[in-house]
Amino acid sequence: QVQLVESGGGLVQAGGSLRLSCAASGRTFSSYAVGWFRQAPGNERELVATIRWGGDTTSYADSVKGRFTISGDYAKNTVYLQMNSMKPEDTAVYYCAVKSGSRWGEYDYWGQGTQVTVSS
Repeated sequence: QVQLVESGGGLVQAGGSLRLSCAASGRTFSSYAVGWFRQAPGNERELVATIRWGGDTTSYADSVKGRFTISGDYAKNTVYLQMNSMKPEDTAVYYCAVKSGSRWGEYDYWGQGTQVTVSS
């Protein structure tokens, strides 16, 4: 029902910034929330930030609070992750995902991911 495409990843120096985009298509009107996840080699998948679809209620992992900002431009069906003051430990593949239906639903639609690498 929902297709997601991430973009904006790349190589950045420590202290620099990147903005990731998650473009959604399909039945986005049925979505409840969007999450940004990341997974580094050897690490568990981590939920980085969430936003209520169509709204501005957000949440963040402690590791990124004060540095990352999630936002949405719903006229463009796009959710962003602005990443500032980046650290080498932010290096990971970043995925966006949609939680459909309700607060208690699973993240059931996923993008393919975009690589973010932070050099020290």
